Amino acid sequence: MPDRQTLVDRAIALSWFTIAYNLIEGVVSVYFGLSDDSMALAGFGADSFIEVFSAALVLWRFRSETGGACVPVERERRATLGIGALFVALAAATAAGAVLQLREGGHPETTVPGLAISAVSLGFMFFLWRAKARLATALDSATVLKDAACSLACIKLSVILLLGSLFFMISPALWWSDAAAAALLAGFIGLEGAQTIRAALRPDFAGGCGCA
Repeated sequence: MPDRQTLVDRAIALSWFTIAYNLIEGVVSVYFGLSDDSMALAGFGADSFIEVFSAALVLWRFRSETGGACVPVERERRATLGIGALFVALAAATAAGAVLQLREGGHPETTVPGLAISAVSLGFMFFLWRAKARLATALDSATVLKDAACSLACIKLSVILLLGSLFFMISPALWWSDAAAAALLAGFIGLEGAQTIRAALRPDFAGGCGCA
């Protein structure tokens, strides 16, 4: 088992990788989502920016621990609470976009960007999720555990986006599938956010993820 400083350095490196990848993915997804009137793809891009902020909170949490410094439980609590709030904000924005698209009867012009982006994302996010989940156990950190949950949510969203894009490609009559995928996506994110906030606000929150 690597020493704690090595694990902390690994968490920081993963966070920087997450930030770099998701900034690129977010810009590309939002651009094509808005260009093609795909709320699912635009919402997926917004989730990428949530991943960026989540990784930034992990950096904030662990940069203070470099050099062996002791980190107060309240710092872990605030980081975990911040990630939960990001989940809820994303869920609300995605749900609003889905309702608007259903009301106006809008649909994407093409699903090729959604198919390509979701396929690439599945590979990268699976790697990040597994790496972060293992680190959460080794570090016994609720912050890293919830950041891993962000990556897992992105995997679920990639699958939903992929299926929604396929359905519309098979039959344009299923124009509503894109908005339905976005609404389903919002439900997953909102539930995870509510659970994260409740866990962070518990009086007995000890900073650990309970998985060590």
